[in-house]
Amino acid sequence: MPRRSRRRLAHIGRRRLALAAVTTGTDSGDALARRTLTLVNIPSVSRDEAAIARAASGMIPGSFTVHFDDGEAIVASTDRVPGRPLVLFAGHLDTVPAQDNLPGRIEGDMVVGLGATDMKGGLAVMLELAAWIDREDPVRSVDVGIVMFTREELPVAESPLPAAFSACPLLGEAALVVVMEPTDNTLQGGCVGNLNATLRFHGTSAHSARPWDGDNAIARAVQGLGHLVSVPPRPVEIEGLTFTEVISLTCVNGGIADNVIPDLVECRVNFRFTPDRSMDEAREHLHAVVGDAGELEITSVSPSGAVCTHLPLARALGRAGGFDVAPKQAWTPVAQFTEQGIPAVNLGPGATRFAHRRDEQISISEMRRTLDALKRFVTGAVD
Repeated sequence: MPRRSRRRLAHIGRRRLALAAVTTGTDSGDALARRTLTLVNIPSVSRDEAAIARAASGMIPGSFTVHFDDGEAIVASTDRVPGRPLVLFAGHLDTVPAQDNLPGRIEGDMVVGLGATDMKGGLAVMLELAAWIDREDPVRSVDVGIVMFTREELPVAESPLPAAFSACPLLGEAALVVVMEPTDNTLQGGCVGNLNATLRFHGTSAHSARPWDGDNAIARAVQGLGHLVSVPPRPVEIEGLTFTEVISLTCVNGGIADNVIPDLVECRVNFRFTPDRSMDEAREHLHAVVGDAGELEITSVSPSGAVCTHLPLARALGRAGGFDVAPKQAWTPVAQFTEQGIPAVNLGPGATRFAHRRDEQISISEMRRTLDALKRFVTGAVD
């Protein structure tokens, strides 16, 4: 038999073994539901994640090597094979505050409870993938790693990821990071940056019966905000994905009494900027939009994320699950990875419409769909 034919048959044999590994074994749905519920029932509001960090670290299979664990970020992986790309699956451990939605429960196809969709269902999929690799030892086309971290729901300045980047060289070796934020099982590229600012309008207080003795800060705000709220959304196409840049007024405070002309109005402004802008460019743009209408103080800026859905590994991931491709019209830690030069995309089973809601929930069948796709992806069983 010609050498090329023998290599072809060997390749087909490995592919069939990979497909068999994906499609056999116990039903993953029950295991996913149980693991998700276990994670949901460990309270982990931002800054209070010690218990879930310990629990999640304890769920990492023994065949994985833990490269970093400072109690706030955890990095583990399978053994590395020279020349084989490393793919990391990443997710945050924290939640927003509870809204009478603990403990969680299983209702039909749904796991209901705080953090179910954002993003303990995604964590459960990651950990079940690791458990499957540990149990079945399938032939893989990529090395697999897990990254779990705290304080994602807070401003990026509190993120523990920078410390992990500095202390764990493995992160920089990743050929792709899959951030498993809720995306409705859509492969989402990049993310918009997030800038928050306070805009102040100053005046002079006076008696409301004689307003001419003062300078009404509310009137100044009405005039100054007119231009800000009329700035149209700006569509930007990057790598075939259309992001929308928007400036939003999110809070207004002013006035102290019905008979006092106020001397100060404070407004909160949120600017979601597209991946074609750097953080400095976003600052400059908002200052230019406000002009001299008021006093602008920028209080936080999180970078946008680069679009990586065109990369071969990302395309293979999309084919593994038949996932639609879309832009990420929100901020995610993809920005932190791509800022370090590490390619990253968003993909998760969580439903975005249920994130942060009192009735937060996630579909067990959607988690199973994600897990099955990831099994096909890591084994190279992709058409």
